Amino acid sequence: MAIQKFPLVTLQKVRQYIKNTLVLPKSEQRPTWASSKSVEELPEPDSLDALGDLFKFGGALENHLSSTKPSGHWSVSTLNPGTSLLKLPSLQLKSGFRLITYLYRAELDGAGVVWAIPEAFGTTAHLEKAIATAGGLDQPPKPEFALTDFMQAVEGDRSPQSFIIASILRRELLEIGTLGQHCNWSHHRLIDSPPVQAKWRWQAEQPRDLSPKVRLLPNQAAVEFFTCRTAAPVALFRHIDQYLPGQYKPTSVDRVVAIVQR
Repeated sequence: MAIQKFPLVTLQKVRQYIKNTLVLPKSEQRPTWASSKSVEELPEPDSLDALGDLFKFGGALENHLSSTKPSGHWSVSTLNPGTSLLKLPSLQLKSGFRLITYLYRAELDGAGVVWAIPEAFGTTAHLEKAIATAGGLDQPPKPEFALTDFMQAVEGDRSPQSFIIASILRRELLEIGTLGQHCNWSHHRLIDSPPVQAKWRWQAEQPRDLSPKVRLLPNQAAVEFFTCRTAAPVALFRHIDQYLPGQYKPTSVDRVVAIVQR
């Protein structure tokens, strides 16, 4: 079993590149808290260096939304998520497929969903047809002939770097269009050691090595990396993705390994 570690700064640069390619057009963006009825929330630090300031505000608070919410709607985004793969090493979109995005927008809510579909069915008319059968946030539009998971349309050279890049890419694509309480991955910062700005209570024995790494097995791979969630409730996470032969659709486990000791 071969294990390859990756410098944290390398993974951070890969993530930033992907984020930069997935920025929604201004016309499709919506302020996270557009209503004066929304309650005040704790500010999220811009970096891990500012994490210590978060604890000056006292106990962890969950985001709360006004009970009065206007009905939202789904629409087809002009963003092409496939552009994120153009310059990524070791990965590419399978020939004949494209990635498309639907956005959900309401006064306070925002979400998105990405599908992989055959190029022949990527017309606007075909994509908008699926909106007619969509519901709320829990019932997004799914166009005809869409793959079950968009990562099924991704292929690569099966190198260690291809797997760890795929793990970051997948999480960024899942976060497209999210706003407010629906944001998840965007609150996570990649780490290779516990941030010193807080004291941590570990759920089990503290891992000796928090560096991003890939374990290669015969025809399979496992990716492991750690993050710090910088929005309340602040916590450290361990992420494990397992890749089976011939695919880049992983089985993922995202688990809290440490919480702030108060």
